[in-house]
Amino acid sequence: MQRNIMLTQRSNPEFSHPGLLRFFATFLLLTVLSACSEPPYSNLNNTELDVMLKQNVPVYDIRRVDEWQQTGIIEGSKLLTFVDAGGRVKADFLDRFTAAIGQNEPVILICRTGNRTSTLARHLVEQMGYTQVFNVRNGITQWIRDARPCKP
Repeated sequence: MQRNIMLTQRSNPEFSHPGLLRFFATFLLLTVLSACSEPPYSNLNNTELDVMLKQNVPVYDIRRVDEWQQTGIIEGSKLLTFVDAGGRVKADFLDRFTAAIGQNEPVILICRTGNRTSTLARHLVEQMGYTQVFNVRNGITQWIRDARPCKP
């Protein structure tokens, strides 16, 4: 009986309409391609970060206080927490950030693994018009793995 139901559904024109199939194929293709597209900001590895640090581009470490205490920070980083431990954006974050960094000024963002900064970088570029946002790919964890210096 179950087999007959499945055969009936397969032969039913609603389930095999070419337009519907094309729609789903197009949707799937666009979904896959958008996941592969370049982000609207620039990702940095540690070598590129070193170069930009020597050019005095400001680095904003957006982690929480407890995270700074656990790992230390990159010398000269500006400390400005983006989200609290519950994942909620700090109420004063955007006001403090936009007061310090203009839309056309270069800025480097770093967090623990690059996930929070990736989200923030995308928002700054796409929603707020920032033009020179750099995300440290793999964050402070890769910096430490590469035996780069941190200050307490």
